[in-house]
Amino acid sequence: MTSRTLRWVAPDEPLPPAAHALTEPSGLLAATLDLSAERLLQAYRGGIFPWYSEGQPVLWWSPDPRMVLALDRFKVSRSLVKTVRQLHRKPSWCITLNRQFEGVMRACAAPRPGHPGTWISEDIIAAYVDLHRRGYAHSVEVWTDARCDTLAGGLYGVSIGRMFYGESMFARATDASKVALFSLVTLLKQLGFRVIDCQQNTRHLSSLGAAEVSRVSFLSEVIDLTQQASPNWRSVRITFPQV
Repeated sequence: MTSRTLRWVAPDEPLPPAAHALTEPSGLLAATLDLSAERLLQAYRGGIFPWYSEGQPVLWWSPDPRMVLALDRFKVSRSLVKTVRQLHRKPSWCITLNRQFEGVMRACAAPRPGHPGTWISEDIIAAYVDLHRRGYAHSVEVWTDARCDTLAGGLYGVSIGRMFYGESMFARATDASKVALFSLVTLLKQLGFRVIDCQQNTRHLSSLGAAEVSRVSFLSEVIDLTQQASPNWRSVRITFPQV
């Protein structure tokens, strides 16, 4: 898109193709006043995601390049290996799938040191909880004891076909979010997934093995994977990975 004019999209109108995104600000595609499960599904199938602050219209993005974690390139640090081995020897944590989706979202939305605000608003939570009820959004929870009483960390994201879109993670205990991600990566590989969309480049994601790919390459992957059959998430169980 050569124009710097932001495209406004009506509630009954589809989002424009991701290739129409602006170059400045990089990846900004469109704005709407609506946010719904249907709108989110359309967006993710087109390689688009929402990101905006409280009080703004809903802003839709498709950056180029795109940060993606290829599952077979996930980096397991020595400290993470040590943590997982300890959990197998002496189970002091437990891990679950889709047990506390809204709780994970709210934990991800909680203020963090140096980042008092959050983009995960009540509207965002409501829309993704609706996606979760429809079977498209999923959470991984790590609990601080074997009784699964207190959340230590976790993550959530969206799955369509065999494509997983990571959204956010949190940790209240050392390595808790990394254990959640390692467990998810292991599970997704078993289910025939290839990548996790990480949206934007950060040092933390790079340290885990994520890398940038072109938007064209990313969209090709999305088209292929979203058209594949989805796993039966109700029958899926997650466990700590073996190392």
